[in-house]
Amino acid sequence: MKFRNWFLLVLLFLATGINAQIKNPVKFKFTINELGDNQYEAVLNATMESGWHIYSKDLPEDTGIPTSYKVSGKNIELIGKFTETGKKHEEFSEAFGGKIVYYSDAAGFRQKFKLKDGTKPGDVVAEITYQTCDDRVCLAPNTLEFNKQVTPKGTAEEAKTDDKSGLVKDSVQPVIDTLGVVVQNNVPVTQTSKLDPKQLKIKSIDIAHPLTDCGTGSSKISENYWTYLLLGFIGGLIALLTPCVFPMIPLTVSFFTKGNKNPAKGKRDALIYGFFILLIFVLLSVPFHLIDGIAGNIFNEISTNVWLNIIFFIIFIFFAGSFFGYYDITLPSSIANKSSKAEEAGGIIGIFFMALTLVIVSFSCTGPILGSLLGSAITGSANVPMLLTFALGGFGLAWAIVFGLLALFPQALQSLPKSGGWMNTVKVVLGFVELALALKFLSKADLVSKTFLIKRELFIAIWIIVAIGLVIYLFGLIRFPHDDKKPKISITRKILGVLGIGFVIYLIQGLIPAERPKLQLLSGILPPLNVSYFHDEKDGILGMHPEHDFFKAIEIAKKENKPILIDFTGYGCENCRKMEEFVWSQADILPILQNDVVLASLYVDDKEELPEEQKTKIDLGDGQMKKVQTIGDRWSLFQTANFNNNSQPHYVLLTPDGKVINTPVSGYMEKEKFKKFLECGVNYYKQNK
Repeated sequence: MKFRNWFLLVLLFLATGINAQIKNPVKFKFTINELGDNQYEAVLNATMESGWHIYSKDLPEDTGIPTSYKVSGKNIELIGKFTETGKKHEEFSEAFGGKIVYYSDAAGFRQKFKLKDGTKPGDVVAEITYQTCDDRVCLAPNTLEFNKQVTPKGTAEEAKTDDKSGLVKDSVQPVIDTLGVVVQNNVPVTQTSKLDPKQLKIKSIDIAHPLTDCGTGSSKISENYWTYLLLGFIGGLIALLTPCVFPMIPLTVSFFTKGNKNPAKGKRDALIYGFFILLIFVLLSVPFHLIDGIAGNIFNEISTNVWLNIIFFIIFIFFAGSFFGYYDITLPSSIANKSSKAEEAGGIIGIFFMALTLVIVSFSCTGPILGSLLGSAITGSANVPMLLTFALGGFGLAWAIVFGLLALFPQALQSLPKSGGWMNTVKVVLGFVELALALKFLSKADLVSKTFLIKRELFIAIWIIVAIGLVIYLFGLIRFPHDDKKPKISITRKILGVLGIGFVIYLIQGLIPAERPKLQLLSGILPPLNVSYFHDEKDGILGMHPEHDFFKAIEIAKKENKPILIDFTGYGCENCRKMEEFVWSQADILPILQNDVVLASLYVDDKEELPEEQKTKIDLGDGQMKKVQTIGDRWSLFQTANFNNNSQPHYVLLTPDGKVINTPVSGYMEKEKFKKFLECGVNYYKQNK
């Protein structure tokens, strides 16, 4: 996908905001037709579910992902370029602003070839890259590979064919099936005692039957939805204090309570108005549920993609500039005008469009806050859509409660502070917060790319500079475009300024080298302890040097006769950093990790390419193959196939021969729970080794 399309995707997420099974609406069938005279045709036929389509290879530039079909292999020489068959559709797309060309129901992709040596068989590899869409959403682009062998008639190899066509159905090259079992010509290959690095499913691992049941708890992460509801609620209250919203509160409430001849009806309409505000914000999360249902790993891809994290960094800087008052972020005025006109419908419909108009015209203040909630949710959990629903629900609930209560008790309007320069102060303070949050995304891009340029101390130093800037502003030493020329420094500003000084002092201690981790409040936001000017990232974690290859860890465990602690982690995993800094580092935990286990930290978001000899393919059925190209691909599929879990952190204790000792545990947990898990498994192994 081109940079512009990725950027549009991110903007869509920030402007808008449900958990289903991953869809696969396109099925492929790969065949090879013999044309005679040593010529063949590799044919890939696609059938699509009703309503879905795939794009043509002739799709105009910047209007989607054109289908690409490549054929290669040993003893193969292509004849011309590939062709498409099927009923082609052409229509204008308002979304892309241009013509799109696509196939629905069915399509075929054909590539002619010949054998370089007509007396020897040829291995045919067909690869298709395509994107599937319906009239609402598009799936993430996908690449599949298909393998067959063609054998010319009359050769010694013809006896191996499955029919009179001279074609062998399956490649003789071993592949990995859905569970990772090595198969060859549809027959499982007997596994040797030495583990194959390409093997993703380990036969000895059986999480349903651990060796012992001591020291374990639930292996599921309990998503803290209520935390996100609270964060959204606080964000909604803050947004109410901005100049885009606050002046509208008394006007709106007065409209319902004073402008209506029937006071009871006016209060009822105001409550309905508040409900519609809540409903609109909750509805903003619906597109994320749809996206997640179609491409279940898309949020993980976003949270660990280097370029998208850099884009988030730029967007948050852009948000900060808006809050500082250098420009406004607004939706097109035509949207607000249409919504405002719809209010004339009156009744329930008119009230709904009044609520919608409020949400639209306040976007310049609420957009950056909602964008911050989105960024926090994407980087905070695998279940992004539900977290966003709670966060946006909390945001809308704050508005609904305020408007509803003031409608019931309109006399409270008199106690509200008057509009003034303090509202711009709220916006500027939020601008400094956006600057600080922006660095988090740049740091994550740095970690995932393994450049390690933003050291822990540099991150802290930048936050100190931002915090000092905020303090200077609060005490009136600097001004922004919309500030009063002679601002009055209120008691509230002075109190916030003092708190800012306290935060600066708190941050400074993080610059001082120490044996124990500091800045617990920022754990998971700061770079890891070993990404530091005082330590080298190669020095390991807390002086330990975890093995990053499971198969090497197995060999070490056999030599040292120790159990293996698998730590499924990620460079972008905040809870992983919290566990390392404030649980692993404890005096009664660290010795166990250092002396009693072989620690294997497997990074599921590592984008580094695997060595060629370790790259493999996953058989998805129907001849479709999924490539395992990166280290992260490998350990992510390894975790899913063996432990039926895709969360991080996830901890598993294994014997050197690959048996699960006790039930694995996941997520950030209290020290005592993790200690009980470790001691149980280690003691059991020592007693039974």
